[in-house]
Amino acid sequence: MLNDRLRFADFQLERLTNGRCRARVGLTWRDSEQFSGTCEGLASQAGELRCAAQACVDALTQAVQGGVQFELLGVKAVRAFDATVVIVSLAAHGEEAGQRVVGSYLTDADTARGAALAVLNATNRILGNRLFMR
Repeated sequence: MLNDRLRFADFQLERLTNGRCRARVGLTWRDSEQFSGTCEGLASQAGELRCAAQACVDALTQAVQGGVQFELLGVKAVRAFDATVVIVSLAAHGEEAGQRVVGSYLTDADTARGAALAVLNATNRILGNRLFMR
């Protein structure tokens, strides 16, 4: 069933007055369960990318309930093919110890949102339906 995958539902990025930013990512599963992750970081281009990606990792952590733990190793936006590609690297700890996954998202408008979507693209490949057969 296609609805057995986590879906990207909401993204917000606030630039705070103290030179920091706060990202919030919302995920849904089966249109009824909702998971939310937040992160605060530096309000720079690199800081906003990392903050958005970590917020998505935090939402995923709630969703998998300890089945797999994800660690954000890096995030970067690069210019390629006349667009911006956001690439994330994650370590997955759990059933398959030490597995690294990479995800990407092609964007022109909102690179921070693209970082969160790149995390979801990377992790949906390994999560698939197996963790959500409850």
